[in-house]
Amino acid sequence: MKLSISVVGTGRMGSALARALLRSGYRTTVWNRTKQKAEPLATLGATVAGSVLEAVNAAEIVIVNVSDYQATAAVLHDDAVASAIRGKLVVELTSGTPHGAREAAEWFAEHGASYLDGAIMATPDFIGTDAGTILISGPRQAFDANEEMFRALGGNVQHIGEEPGRANALDSALLALMWGALFGTLHAIAVSQAEEIDLGELARQWTATAPVVDGLVADLIKRTDAGRFASDDETLSSISPHYGAFQHLLELMEARKIDRSVADGYDAIFQRAIAAGHLHDDFAALSQFLGSPDKRSLRSGVRGGSLLTG
Repeated sequence: MKLSISVVGTGRMGSALARALLRSGYRTTVWNRTKQKAEPLATLGATVAGSVLEAVNAAEIVIVNVSDYQATAAVLHDDAVASAIRGKLVVELTSGTPHGAREAAEWFAEHGASYLDGAIMATPDFIGTDAGTILISGPRQAFDANEEMFRALGGNVQHIGEEPGRANALDSALLALMWGALFGTLHAIAVSQAEEIDLGELARQWTATAPVVDGLVADLIKRTDAGRFASDDETLSSISPHYGAFQHLLELMEARKIDRSVADGYDAIFQRAIAAGHLHDDFAALSQFLGSPDKRSLRSGVRGGSLLTG
């Protein structure tokens, strides 16, 4: 017989998780602070719990999908619930920070529960499909023992490490990539509209240019990982031509009264790197200038920054 699972939180994503479990034949109990949001799942075979304690008592695995870790604490950090959670597996699929995940892992360990933390890299319509991606971190044994259940949630559920904060850390990194692309698109739209360029033309040219950008991103990650910041025969582009072209963008934005707040942040990073002598280094050298000054100095000294390599 399949495991009994409770889903705490049945917003759009929590409801998608519950539906995927029900389709795979799991005995599923659901709870939501606003009960009406959980009731449609009853028609699919879910049991709607009247309280969090009832939901926890009904399950061997408790999946939490609320707004944040504070919301999780508000519903689970109750003496009766804390007692009932002992011996169960809690899978936290709530958005948060790596620090929040580590604190949650400590709390559940103190109360005798196993804990896995996850980041959902998908919209609700991808849950339960082959393309559904969820990153899971925490004890590998707990993941492997319940892999069938995770496969019900998505075909691309991955265990990425024992450290409980790893999933949320990677989630934040991937979101930074996404927002960089989305805000870059907003800038491109603003420039195109200011210069009366048809947005359809922008889309066509982006399709042609995207493979070049994808290659630059992959190279940036690879070179930063290797600490290859000085220009060499394999450098695709150094900071110098990027900075020159970027100044032209700033001039255009200023002339057309386009908001420069994001672009000025990029400019500040360029200027810190150039002031440190990296103008002619590989673009990857900029990666040394987003952390604390102490860490930047350490990386420059150890990983081959141009001040030492010439």
